[in-house]
Amino acid sequence: MTMTNVKSQEGAHSKVPIPPRKPFLKVLKANLKETFFSDDPFRMFKKQPLNRRIILWLQYFVSIFQWAPNYKLDFFKCDLLAGITVASLAVPQGISYANLASLPPIIGLYSSFVPPLVYAVMGSSRDLAIGTVGVVSLLFSNMLGKVVKPTESPQEYLHLAFTATFFAGIFQTSLGFLRLGFIVDLLSHATIVGFMGGVAITVCLQQLKGLLGLTHFTHDTDVVSVLHSIFSQTHQWKWMTMVLGCCFLIYMVLAKFFSRKKEAFFWVSAMAPLTSVIIGSIVVFFTHAHRHGVPVIGELKKGLNPLSVTDLAFGSPHLGVAIKTGLIAAIIALAEGVAVGRSFALVNNDHIDGNKE
Repeated sequence: MTMTNVKSQEGAHSKVPIPPRKPFLKVLKANLKETFFSDDPFRMFKKQPLNRRIILWLQYFVSIFQWAPNYKLDFFKCDLLAGITVASLAVPQGISYANLASLPPIIGLYSSFVPPLVYAVMGSSRDLAIGTVGVVSLLFSNMLGKVVKPTESPQEYLHLAFTATFFAGIFQTSLGFLRLGFIVDLLSHATIVGFMGGVAITVCLQQLKGLLGLTHFTHDTDVVSVLHSIFSQTHQWKWMTMVLGCCFLIYMVLAKFFSRKKEAFFWVSAMAPLTSVIIGSIVVFFTHAHRHGVPVIGELKKGLNPLSVTDLAFGSPHLGVAIKTGLIAAIIALAEGVAVGRSFALVNNDHIDGNKE
């Protein structure tokens, strides 16, 4: 065999045929499936009877149908205690964050008990408590307050807040349906820690407004603007507000310290926020502190609020600001929720589905 024949045979063997061209729609379908359904979440539905498919569909999209059949009565005691603990914190926190967002206190209370009920049915984390978020409250006050002053037009501001919340919900729901939860996986641990630390600092600085009893305060959240707003109004500081605030702050810190020393009394720290609200209300009532410049919430409206669907301001000239606020709030709330949920998941060796968050 000559050298030329060997080369020709090697060339013949190394030649790879070009695969046949696939239809465009088939290629597009394959690419979309690889991007959004790489884990093939619907494999469990294959070769199943119709009634079984319905059950699996409910279990996949509505989490309560997945964990409720395996729920044991032994869990109820711990869940009840956890619920009371979260509620004791959620009530004062909801009122405080509503004030932070320049919204009526009743809105904060609704934001404290409605989201947990929904999350218990739809969510994927066993340890996460959904409710008001400090940085989102600041975002609402900062962005919406620039176009509508809550003190001058409270109803218009409230309608814009409802509209922004509506678009935040639409955006988060869209992320779930489009299975874009993998975006959350791009958040590194360092990013999450830095984000949570920044949120804590920002919220603490904004709470100085209530601690010092200031009426006028900056809408900016940077350290320089907040400190300038505080020290430029030293003549308006209210000593009674400062004393009450510092006393209850010290009380909650001591309660947490005591609970760490005596693990059997962990409930002391858990009940400290609600206890502070009760004791503070009694002190203000008997000392008539509200007559001496201490701001109080006042009487809350009784009963359930009517549906706020009619309050959505789709025709407002500031609709663009409401949409932008809602989108940013949705991303921040999702990032913070996943950050906290993932922290618990790492401890308990659990899994969080970003598409359900």
